[in-house]
Amino acid sequence: MVNAINNALDIKLKEDDNVIVYGEDVGVEGGVFRITEGLQKKYGADRVFDSPLAESGLVGTAVGMAAAGLRPVIEMQFSGFTYPGFNQIISHAARMRNRSRGKYPMPIVIRMPYGGGINALEHHSESTEAIYAQIPGVKVVIPSTPHDAKGLLITAIESNDTVIYMEPKRIYRAIKQEVPEEKFSIPFGKANVLAKGTDVTVVAYGAMIREVQKAMVLAKEAGISVELIDLRSIYPIDRDTIAESVRKTGRIITVTESPRSFGVASEITQIINEDAFLHLEAPPKRVTGFDTIVPLAKGEHHYMQSGEKIFYEIEKTVKY
Repeated sequence: MVNAINNALDIKLKEDDNVIVYGEDVGVEGGVFRITEGLQKKYGADRVFDSPLAESGLVGTAVGMAAAGLRPVIEMQFSGFTYPGFNQIISHAARMRNRSRGKYPMPIVIRMPYGGGINALEHHSESTEAIYAQIPGVKVVIPSTPHDAKGLLITAIESNDTVIYMEPKRIYRAIKQEVPEEKFSIPFGKANVLAKGTDVTVVAYGAMIREVQKAMVLAKEAGISVELIDLRSIYPIDRDTIAESVRKTGRIITVTESPRSFGVASEITQIINEDAFLHLEAPPKRVTGFDTIVPLAKGEHHYMQSGEKIFYEIEKTVKY
């Protein structure tokens, strides 16, 4: 995924002189995860550069750049560091296009490594996608594979709206996949059905896709057929694909890493209540994090999802 994101940035920097990449340590060092490595050397310090450690300034300058016709791609070193810049996101980046009646689109991409599973410190493990998904005027994207990371990022950079591009750092280097070298894009709002099934629908995204796939091995041994949907984008969300699947299987489980209350899983449950309620054969279920701060390294495994936890809910839902 690291290489795929770097490649997408490389393609857009080469193709469009208005694309600017900057953020905390992204220039000289290539980012804390080395995702922008080599880009400053290739495109110069005017287009790929380090910013001060000031998230409010990061987003605020991006708003000005976008209004002036540039396409800034900024990196928050970790999603948990974003909060000082939240005012700029919700008050200006998300609203400027509407405020100016379309005169000033906001083609900003805010990249942020997110999620747990790497035994990190406080503010390094949050999964806060639902916070951003409720802001009118921004889009929220989470890839689960190198292929999708490249295609979704290219779409994000070409969008005229602000895109929160959340990168599941737990799987930055966990997956190897053949990815086309040429430019391609993946549309927002179109989920990917990774596996067809008949007994239960499981919806997930980001690093949780791999955990669901582990659960599917156990489910297959138990004779349970699972349909797996990768959301790809949290907003816009592909409610049609989700509802169509549940009309077939009659059951749904949503797997997220984020806290349980008021999250993406709750939204998906309501989508099913509205669009597929009469087809349900069991109550919609959630496999989520807890309504607590993500524990530090010693206790983090109690918070994170696993194939066993997910299979437990799959089996219980199918036998309901």
